[in-house]
Amino acid sequence: MFRILVLGSGTSVGVPTIGCDCSVCTSDDPRDRRLRCSILIHHGQHSLVVDTTPDFRQQMLRAGIRSLDAVLMTHAHADHIMGLDDLRPFNYRRREPIPILGSPETLASIRRSFPYIFDGREKESSVPKLDLRDLTGDPFELCRLRITPVPLEHGSMTVYGFRIGNAAYLTDHSGIPEESLAKLEGLDVLFLDALRYKPHPTHSTIEQSLASVARLAPRRAFFTHICHDLSHARTEAMLPPHVRLAYDGLELEVES
Repeated sequence: MFRILVLGSGTSVGVPTIGCDCSVCTSDDPRDRRLRCSILIHHGQHSLVVDTTPDFRQQMLRAGIRSLDAVLMTHAHADHIMGLDDLRPFNYRRREPIPILGSPETLASIRRSFPYIFDGREKESSVPKLDLRDLTGDPFELCRLRITPVPLEHGSMTVYGFRIGNAAYLTDHSGIPEESLAKLEGLDVLFLDALRYKPHPTHSTIEQSLASVARLAPRRAFFTHICHDLSHARTEAMLPPHVRLAYDGLELEVES
């Protein structure tokens, strides 16, 4: 058994969105307050996160996380990597660098975005101590869990989702290649990007994600990376019973 905690369920600008007075951004429903998209996985004494968002520090404090074993990176867009420097406090509590796993393209972008971490120069202050590891696309074991990278289409980009035991987390995507669908059979829990109802060139919609749920038939499905077009209560009322909207703080148990 392992647990998944939703750290953030929002789109790249979060909800509320700066300068917006719409009904969702001004809602008093706490499920309509969405930090940038990320999850935390607990398995025994181990913890890992998927993506380090610009809200990473706030997410770690809110969840009371004191140690971290690894980070899985889906891709290198700003809303998924820009909290990387806030890994430093976790370095204070461990001797080894923190493994960061991502595609070669994602890790190259991280090196460009945070050159001071990787330039090898002596520092006057602390920087994150990280162990960047290329993902080949093959399954691997991490924190005593079997993890399978799942290639996805994010507009013209190829990004990774991850199957973790009997759960899968597919954030930012506009399409799931046929060969990836075969990696997603027999799931207990499936997280899917579902930005809004209106079509978007790089993200899945509610309608598209419902079609993915129908094809893959997980026991439970949760939509994430949600923008301020979607009120939690109103949207969820129109979804099938086994399909829910994720929200910040949602915690699930999954059979491993």
